[in-house]
Amino acid sequence: MRHEEGFFKGVRGANIYFQGWLPEGEPRAVLLLVHGLAEHSGRYGNVVNHFVPLGYAVYGIDHIGHGKSDGIRVYVKRFDDYTQTLQVYFDMICRRHPDRPIFLVGHSMGGLISTLYLLDHQAELTGAVLSGPAVKVPSTITPAILLLSKMLSALIPKSGVLRLDANGVSRDPAVVQAYVSDPLVHKGKITARLAAEMLKTMQHVSAQASKITLPIMIVQGGADRLVDPAGAQMLYDTVSSADKEIRTYDGFYHEVFNEPEHETVLRDVERWLESHLGPRR
Repeated sequence: MRHEEGFFKGVRGANIYFQGWLPEGEPRAVLLLVHGLAEHSGRYGNVVNHFVPLGYAVYGIDHIGHGKSDGIRVYVKRFDDYTQTLQVYFDMICRRHPDRPIFLVGHSMGGLISTLYLLDHQAELTGAVLSGPAVKVPSTITPAILLLSKMLSALIPKSGVLRLDANGVSRDPAVVQAYVSDPLVHKGKITARLAAEMLKTMQHVSAQASKITLPIMIVQGGADRLVDPAGAQMLYDTVSSADKEIRTYDGFYHEVFNEPEHETVLRDVERWLESHLGPRR
């Protein structure tokens, strides 16, 4: 396995960190990781270690304001800053692997970014795997709270408004401890602007998801406390893909790729990916 890393210019001139893990020889397919809120692309070791030996190349970026990339932490001017930067990196991957199938693998907020990206770019991809996608406005968010979020976004966009509960990440204490100890994971509050942009994008993709016809697999922790599991089912029911699958894992927390039983999830994803590729050479 070879590891590469570097920076490229993303939206608004930001230096965006990227990394890739490559098998020996030309990969059979490419997995493009789209990480979640407050974390970074380096937290997907289980995915990398499972799929690279199978002949997949795995690539990822740190979103603007995350990990090793430029930007105010967990702040974004517009949510499509994420998708525009993803498009720049996607084009870089296409130039390197012009004939290889590419699958998006989006987790949590990365699932929201991926779903928004698919609305305009699904024809360029072979499929998408979404893990715990944050695509549904939480039931606790009332119209009054939505209005307040817009006001805070406009008036004090960089102020902190909410914090993620690290204990909801995984049932594995070692994963939680690694998350808490990781200097590249943002442990502070999420900014008002990003929170408002996420809510607005959730409303948008919920209304537009029926336009998605790409093969899609959704994996969801049944005991997810960070993202409403109903969002995964809502997305599954709404997309128009004839080729779609959803797997809900009873008792699993948010990061199904980092749960004690992650190999079960990865084997399910492997089976789905393999069914969309030709026979191995």
